[in-house]
Amino acid sequence: MRIVYLNGAYIPENEASVSIFDRGFLMADGVYEVTSILGGKLIDFEGHALRLQRSLDALDMRNPITSEDLLEVHRELVRLNEIDEGMIYLQITRGAPGDRDFVFPDPETTEPTIVLFTQSKPGLANSPAAQKGMKVISIEDIRWGRRDIKTVQLLYPSMGKMMAKKAGADDAWMIEDGFVTEGTSNNAYIVKGNKIITRALSHDILHGITRAAVLRFAQEAQMEVEERNFTIDEAKEADEAFITSASTFVMPVVEIDGVPLGAGVPGRVAPRLREIYLEESMKAAI
Repeated sequence: MRIVYLNGAYIPENEASVSIFDRGFLMADGVYEVTSILGGKLIDFEGHALRLQRSLDALDMRNPITSEDLLEVHRELVRLNEIDEGMIYLQITRGAPGDRDFVFPDPETTEPTIVLFTQSKPGLANSPAAQKGMKVISIEDIRWGRRDIKTVQLLYPSMGKMMAKKAGADDAWMIEDGFVTEGTSNNAYIVKGNKIITRALSHDILHGITRAAVLRFAQEAQMEVEERNFTIDEAKEADEAFITSASTFVMPVVEIDGVPLGAGVPGRVAPRLREIYLEESMKAAI
């Protein structure tokens, strides 16, 4: 049985409970982060902590924990649950004011709710999916306009994954005004020649922590990076494609809407970027 963290206490998961009046439950009024664990160490923790604060600030929500204490909680959960490879999920909501109301509760009298739990994922770094690549479909992007805030409003991304599953694919890329925004839980990229193309940062997409690291490593490896919009038709004609996220690292995409990319197997760029990312991230893991 896992040990989880809830509002300052480490407790067995079956003893953890949150009020039915919590705004995360009633209003999706909360933010989250997911940090990967490799070799018992945290990957890109600082980036996730900084983005957490950015999300909280954007929603005018108080942070109930310092970055130093948050790091200690992460490390303690890894220790208590003996996690070698996996993830830690973190969620902070505006709390439980005692009744339902659209108006934000007084932050002086309503404590935010903070929850963390681990997920053991043996073989995360050496995922077989990375060897064969994944298939995606395209769907309309009908989410709200602030996708850069990592909120718990994940109903449509969940529906998108189910659409993909029904179509015999692994995930969906979302399309807005004719251009790819991102995947349901990841950033999207195509490769033309030696050029990596991905949408520029804005309110339209999540500012991925893995995205930032991968693009930095790509440039250090003398790969050309172009941040611009691209269409799904351009993606289907690309040499290769891939996604990045904290849980998949760099994952090749080999088919889009039933159209194979190249030979229909992972190309040269994505596997190399995955190798570089894992190697460099392990060096910097804490």
